Amino acid sequence: MKLPVYLDHHATTPCDPRVVDAMAPFLTATFGNPSSRSHAFGREAEDAVETARRTVAEAIGARPEEIVFTSGATEADNLAVFGAARARREAGDGDHVVISAVEHRAVLKPAEALRGEGFEVTVVGVDGEGRVDPERLAEALGARTVLVSVILANNEIGTIEPLAEIAAVAHERGAWVHTDAVQAIGRIPVDVDELDVDLLSLTAHKFYGPKGAGALYVRKAPRRVKLVPQMVGGGQERGLRSGTLNVPGIVGLGKAIEIAEAERETEVERVAALRDRLEEGLKGTIEGLVVNGSSDRRIAPNLNVSIPHVDGEALLLSLHDIAVSSGSACRSTTPTASHVLKAIGRDDDLARSSVRFGLGRWTTEEEIDYAVRRVSETVERLRSMSVLP
Repeated sequence: MKLPVYLDHHATTPCDPRVVDAMAPFLTATFGNPSSRSHAFGREAEDAVETARRTVAEAIGARPEEIVFTSGATEADNLAVFGAARARREAGDGDHVVISAVEHRAVLKPAEALRGEGFEVTVVGVDGEGRVDPERLAEALGARTVLVSVILANNEIGTIEPLAEIAAVAHERGAWVHTDAVQAIGRIPVDVDELDVDLLSLTAHKFYGPKGAGALYVRKAPRRVKLVPQMVGGGQERGLRSGTLNVPGIVGLGKAIEIAEAERETEVERVAALRDRLEEGLKGTIEGLVVNGSSDRRIAPNLNVSIPHVDGEALLLSLHDIAVSSGSACRSTTPTASHVLKAIGRDDDLARSSVRFGLGRWTTEEEIDYAVRRVSETVERLRSMSVLP
């Protein structure tokens, strides 16, 4: 077994060698700009982009013309939230946006910015497992509500939201629905028509593709969604996202999602068994361990636990041979307790003593058993030294 053990696949995943092979020609020999359609180099690049667009669309049940390539999920989330809210206010539809309390910061921060622009923003709470109650969400909607954004699979606790029910409630009031599906791709079935969402964000590096390549699904029918662009320039991506396309990244995104969907059922079964092995091992050796999130409605790679009487930062620093995190990679530089864990009712001490494990495509039983042993030994040592109550 090679050290350190990587158990932080929610933050990012290693690029699958098959994806690297697919990308390689577009870094050297096939280097054309897809906007340069007047010569063979550009047309070949354009063909590769459109092939990837069809692959992404097929993976989520969309049409190719509904896929807009971006630099990643943060840009896709920003384009969805800012673009939809501003477009609908310009059309006179309203100025009220509803989000859940457990959104990724790529949605929370744009929502805060919209509030500064005069939008009304309502944050809907969740239950103890991190799930949004559609009936509770319905109470937050009004005649001026133009957008609802609820994450599909939570990036910290793995909880899967009832998106189809949420979408039904939102559409009754005339609101568009956006979902951040970053952690869901390759882990649960994702079909935009079954979910009935209008906007959906994804990014390649969460399912063994390259960093810097993402996409936003923008529905065309039966509801035609129009967005205010956030980047303007050359008019690429139907004017919704100007800028020279990242052809190698887009090719990698297409190959990665193709593999993720083809192998999803087998991989989910294997990873879920390893996750259960990890959970049972930790429960059997660490007194008072608390599992955060849903026991039956969560994505397979995820295990988020709080360990009472242990400082989370001290635990992570002690586990130098195991790559884990305390939550979202985007908040790793901030000392505040997780807003997701606070939303599900954890107090500050439990929220700060949390560890997020993210299992992956190449995680082994040997690595899981090693992690159980190392975490348990480290917790015992830290507790013996701790002055925490």
